[in-house]
Amino acid sequence: MPSEIIIESELLILKRTDEEDIDFVLNQESSTENNRFITQWTKYQHFAAIGDPDKEHIIIQSKMNERIVGYIILAGLEDYNNSIELLRIVISDKGHGFGHECVRLIKEICFKKYMAHRLWLDVKEHNHRAKHVYHKCGFTIEGTIRECIRTDNKYESLIIMSILETEYQDLE
Repeated sequence: MPSEIIIESELLILKRTDEEDIDFVLNQESSTENNRFITQWTKYQHFAAIGDPDKEHIIIQSKMNERIVGYIILAGLEDYNNSIELLRIVISDKGHGFGHECVRLIKEICFKKYMAHRLWLDVKEHNHRAKHVYHKCGFTIEGTIRECIRTDNKYESLIIMSILETEYQDLE
């Protein structure tokens, strides 16, 4: 049975992650191209996220060739404050505008489907490509959590970014 489509555009289809998609997710997460930018999860953490009503685990598929090109995890869908976190976005096929289009679709899901007041994320300070995409999509830097993650015996800082519902509406 095919996964439930959440939203689609001319470029992409975003659908619920199935258990058989987890090997792709783990491979992308651990790839040298991506692993320096994201926290690694176990297979069981991803399985748990698929079944968690407070999370949305999403596969990104190219509409042109139906190939999987990434995944997304949203958290806080049941948050009392209507604040949803873009917990993870990984694009395996970079340079085709998939990241920008995904963020646009994520905003639509969060603000129209889940009626969020705020969509937020953290991004590693050295992830300039992602910060550029988020800024271009209307996210504002809220601040820095300094040296909060230990990676390979060094500390890294996270930049907190968000967009509010009113800002999203102004961009439409």
